[in-house]
Amino acid sequence: NTITMPASTGTMALTSDVPGAAKISQILSTTKTDTFSTTSFPTFVDCTGLTVTITPAAASSKIYVMLSISGGGMEGFRFQLVRDSTAIAIGTGSIGSRTAASGAGSNRNYDELENPCANFLDSPSTTSATTYKIQVSAGNTGTDSKINATRNDPDSSYGIRTASTITVMEVSA
Repeated sequence: NTITMPASTGTMALTSDVPGAAKISQILSTTKTDTFSTTSFPTFVDCTGLTVTITPAAASSKIYVMLSISGGGMEGFRFQLVRDSTAIAIGTGSIGSRTAASGAGSNRNYDELENPCANFLDSPSTTSATTYKIQVSAGNTGTDSKINATRNDPDSSYGIRTASTITVMEVSA
């Protein structure tokens, strides 16, 4: 194994000759710094700006997805990870009337934010461009939910704006 450090600034390269060791072939990330708001319930809607597209080099590659979603809402907010048009990494089982989601924030204060994070190892089995995106829904009928802002979103010193991120890494053998 070799670690190569740059002379001043730049990138660090790590190489490995371990047979069968997985390698990170590529990393792509999108960070959303503006806000998004929805009153959609219980239907999930695309959160503009939280999308990333990766083209796996091999059909056998896995895609490791990391999410950090910041948001607020009087009845919380829910989100789901979507690959192309299919929701993935969502709850299943005896769902009943419950909503299948990848994660949620349950805040009930007008000026409160939550920042749930999620990780998922996907097997898209393709070498075609694959899009991962976040969809959001409000926590209840008649309420709104916001990404990167509190529900009240006050323009004051106690108001807060945040960022949300979706990162994908191709893991190859």
